[in-house]
Amino acid sequence: MADLNRRAVLRGGAGAIGAFALSGPFQGLLATEAAAHTRPPDRAHLRPVPDLADGEVRLWLPEEFSYRSFNPTGSPLSTGGVTPPKHDGMASFPGPDGTTVLVRNHEINGPGPAFGRPEEAYDRAGQGGCVTLVVSNRGEVQVSAESLTGTQMNCSGGPMPWGSWISCEETVNGPDVGNDFTGADNSLLTQKHGYLFEVPTRGASDRTPIRAAGRFLHESAVYDPHTAALYLTEDNFGFPSGFYRYLPPRDPMKVGKVLDGGRLQMLAVEGVDGAELHLGQEPRAGYRVRWVDIDDPDPTFAPGTTNEQAGTAVGDQGRAKGAAVFSRLEGASYHDGVVYFVSTQGGATAAGEEGPDGFGDGRGQVWAYHTRSERLQLMFESPSSSVLDMPDNVTASKRGTLVLCEDGDGENFLRGLRRSGTLVDLARLVPPDGDPGAEFAGPCFSADMQTLFVNVQSDEGRSFAIWGPWHKAGF
Repeated sequence: MADLNRRAVLRGGAGAIGAFALSGPFQGLLATEAAAHTRPPDRAHLRPVPDLADGEVRLWLPEEFSYRSFNPTGSPLSTGGVTPPKHDGMASFPGPDGTTVLVRNHEINGPGPAFGRPEEAYDRAGQGGCVTLVVSNRGEVQVSAESLTGTQMNCSGGPMPWGSWISCEETVNGPDVGNDFTGADNSLLTQKHGYLFEVPTRGASDRTPIRAAGRFLHESAVYDPHTAALYLTEDNFGFPSGFYRYLPPRDPMKVGKVLDGGRLQMLAVEGVDGAELHLGQEPRAGYRVRWVDIDDPDPTFAPGTTNEQAGTAVGDQGRAKGAAVFSRLEGASYHDGVVYFVSTQGGATAAGEEGPDGFGDGRGQVWAYHTRSERLQLMFESPSSSVLDMPDNVTASKRGTLVLCEDGDGENFLRGLRRSGTLVDLARLVPPDGDPGAEFAGPCFSADMQTLFVNVQSDEGRSFAIWGPWHKAGF
């Protein structure tokens, strides 16, 4: 790993390119950067709003906005069984007759009975997976069915333009790996975990892992039509994380799915081995990048391998070749040739604040990778928890404004990062009783941009449809 002196090289040496010309969502960022990056958002416009489903107050929203919750934990599925907890990453697709199809992850860890139909499970001892819903833009459920079952820790993923969802397992559990932080018995598992799974919007997944895309703590996946690559984030809580790309053997847009057997690579900064990008960065820091190959993307581990050793095995291969170091890469979204991704604990430690637990002492960074020019730029680094507190899942509107889900220790907000570089609070979560750690997850807009769908990740998880004058917030 690079030493601290390398930061000086990164800021002005071989790897740095400074503030290259911006395009797309953040064209106006530079003019307002100083104010935007230090001023907490104005929260006075938020007010408690009753849930149209039952009258309970679960969200604070701006004037003229309304919402309905739907498909909570324990509610029946159309195919039998009940909705699992821990609603997480999600994507929306146009449905029939003006409806929306939602494919949603459930981030459930530890061995236990697979939900849904056991004969359809990838691993009968995997409790996670996906649920697919057909809903109106007012959150009225028409269909709900399991579409991937028998997986673990399905955290986020990404919508694919050919009409499917890539679901990511944020774990390396399996019968060949020691128990993870929960202490649950991994010997009960029958399959290796830590993969990508493709889920079509119509029907269920074939439950076939894309092994060449790596066995590591996957978080998000986005597709770029220029490179025909899937760009992947890694959230290894206590250790360094990496930014990857998977090059399938054929362009998924031409074959209608992601094929196994491709090549996995990891991002490195040109001219600087082991660039420590999780540390505090200069404003508008920009870097030329290169990609290093991962020789063994799908390791099987020898008896006695700890979960921590297994969790760093793929990333360590890249770092041995000079790959960059990030902190907890979580949500990612694609817009107009740019992959935006979030480092939840990246950045400098805020003055007067202690760093959070895990790898990385900051309160969050937002990065932009330009796929055509192969350049990486820091778009936002939070100076304190009052400005932005540990961003997680992210989505981009058609105008390029980013929606960020917070995952901090205090109040959690849904925030918009405008093209001007300013932050705006879109919603405040009222956590369910007994679960102060509940958080927003899985934001995505309906095709007509009238409704924002989002989840609350909790043992009492549920989804929300939020509608109102989005144009007033820069969407």
